[in-house]
Amino acid sequence: MTLENNTNKSRRKFLKVSSAAGGGMLIGFNWMGCQSEAKETVVKEVMKAIPKVWSEFDAFIKIGETGLVTIMSQNPEIGQNIKTSMPMIVAEELDVAWKDVVVEQAPLNEEWYPRQVAGGSQSIRSTWETLRKAGATAKQLLMETAAEKWEADLADCTVSEGIISHKDGRKISYGEVASDASKRETPDPKTIKLKDPKDFKIIGKSQKNVDMEGILSGKPLFGIDFKREGMLIATALRPTAFGQVLESFDDSEARKVSGVVDVIKFGDKIAVLAEDTWAAMKGKKALTAKWKQDKKAEDSAFHTKTLLEHLDKKSKEPRRVDGDVDKAFANADKVIEKIYEAPFLPHNCMEPMNFFAHVTDEKVEMIGPIQTPAWTESRIAELLKRDKEDITIEMTRMGGGFGRRLYGDFALEAAEISSISKKPIKMIFSREDDMLAGTYRPASAYKFKVGIKDNKITAYHLTEACFNGEMFGTMPNNFPCGAIENYRVDCHKLESNISTGAWRAPYANFLAYAEQAFLDELAGILDQDAVQFRLDLFEKAKANPVGEEHNYEIDKFVAVINLAAEKAGWNKGNKNLGFSAYYSHNTYVAEVAEVEMQDDRPVVKKITCAVDCGIVVNPVGAMNQIEGGIIDGIGHALYGDFSFTEGQAQSSNFNQYRLIRMSEAPEVEVHFIESHNDPTGLGEPTLPPVGGAVANAINAISGKRLYRQPFVKYFKELG
Repeated sequence: MTLENNTNKSRRKFLKVSSAAGGGMLIGFNWMGCQSEAKETVVKEVMKAIPKVWSEFDAFIKIGETGLVTIMSQNPEIGQNIKTSMPMIVAEELDVAWKDVVVEQAPLNEEWYPRQVAGGSQSIRSTWETLRKAGATAKQLLMETAAEKWEADLADCTVSEGIISHKDGRKISYGEVASDASKRETPDPKTIKLKDPKDFKIIGKSQKNVDMEGILSGKPLFGIDFKREGMLIATALRPTAFGQVLESFDDSEARKVSGVVDVIKFGDKIAVLAEDTWAAMKGKKALTAKWKQDKKAEDSAFHTKTLLEHLDKKSKEPRRVDGDVDKAFANADKVIEKIYEAPFLPHNCMEPMNFFAHVTDEKVEMIGPIQTPAWTESRIAELLKRDKEDITIEMTRMGGGFGRRLYGDFALEAAEISSISKKPIKMIFSREDDMLAGTYRPASAYKFKVGIKDNKITAYHLTEACFNGEMFGTMPNNFPCGAIENYRVDCHKLESNISTGAWRAPYANFLAYAEQAFLDELAGILDQDAVQFRLDLFEKAKANPVGEEHNYEIDKFVAVINLAAEKAGWNKGNKNLGFSAYYSHNTYVAEVAEVEMQDDRPVVKKITCAVDCGIVVNPVGAMNQIEGGIIDGIGHALYGDFSFTEGQAQSSNFNQYRLIRMSEAPEVEVHFIESHNDPTGLGEPTLPPVGGAVANAINAISGKRLYRQPFVKYFKELG
């Protein structure tokens, strides 16, 4: 079958969708080639033939003469379901039947697509209007073409599921007018009308993951599946501990391994290139290397000591100051201080790090799983001293990211090794590589100090100490700021040679637990119900707000708190419940945990969760994200234990690093706040509050307060 591109290559190529989409120009292109097999599977289902001619409307949409529609998904897919949800938004405004849509992963192109990043739970939120207007603009072009063909008034035409109708009964399909429509001048953005949410037909209806069939049948969708004829597999021997550099190495035995093609030194690492993964890993084990300690060999005792030393210090530039906490503490009847400690944690993506690279004099071809393709492209350009125009990055599906795939070190390694070897290679990490030489959630500690006078909170001082950054810690305008007259936040950024980075829900993943556990303890000290205690603080912030700003909307926060408490039966006398509520990634979440004691250890039986994330684009996908975030949060709160001795991580695989097991996953009951507001984040917001809910439930049933993670370990130590 011959495929033709029926697009005008000049004027039409630069659609003036920029102002409508709120960004740079969107450029049409043809991406049919490599996905024909997937299309044939879809075609059999929808009973439409693959078009011989495709007409391009913008960077997101192609329509064939048969009415089949291809919609590009622009952002990296790490399991958050945006490869399904983002095209749903386009299809909604385009007004086509979802069964007639084929989805393809778009490559990196900063001219065509805004914010091609998977991070911060912002993919849908940041592109919501762009995607809607892309679909609506194409729909108007199609309708204008039909009206002109009929010599009719556009106002007399309507469209539904790709069929344009005139009030006199005439009908015509998108496929019949697509070619002519694609050549029209783009309409004035001011004339583009978006649907009222009450008229949505696709958004708000559950749609199965567009890759589900491929995932279940083992299709090569992930980076680790990628193969290219002539490609070599590369593995790398890295320093055995952080702070070490390479002194010398011997590769003689490695080169004797059957299948090993070459051994290459790059930086302080040694790469083994082989014909297959087994040979590459076997060759790496045969290497011998001598390392020397160039920087301090850190251990967990040093980390803990350093963190705690800084919690009694004020920072030179506090992040927020309302009133005078020192004066309020001096006048208080009682001062409460509690410290919460968090360890470093690995990411443990199910698919280990990998990336394909083929560096030649003409081009740099990169293919693999990456959360930040544009940033990675820039770093590769700098590393290889190449123009960005020479580099292409294609994104595969990812077997988990959680922040680990933001950093692209594995892609840079692949590019460097290919550049040196002049071979197409795929870089593969073993599980041990990623756990021993990974990028970790930074160790941190929080000190909460509260002054109480006349049984009311009069001062609140939060101090954070965190290795290698503050972005992972305190957000100064979070609740309970605005509700307490004297309020101060201090942060201390400490240095470590252990590589750290974002870990699912970066700034909130531990802070939320610490804050919510502390608020629960305060409620007990003040002899108040834990839920009502929070509601009273919100009421105070609403009636008499303190300070210039806070980053939360009180009514939305209160709504999820009330909904979760109601659905969990908070006031019905159940004594093994714990409550928590948190705002992160623009989304409001409240959770109630139900815990039982089994064999003298706490077991989480159920989580009741209320969420305000605006419009829910794909309910089944949203549920997956909510449940996944909750279970991930429970697992790491209960079991996440990671330490260093002389700069070396002490866990190298899952036999040493405990994750939650399938049999330990609790029932999760989810309730959405019905909303017509624009969508907000959902991949991360349900993780932060669950640690607090579980810790508070453990206290409710056992009387034990937990100030460190993992809970199971420290619960046992409390006796």
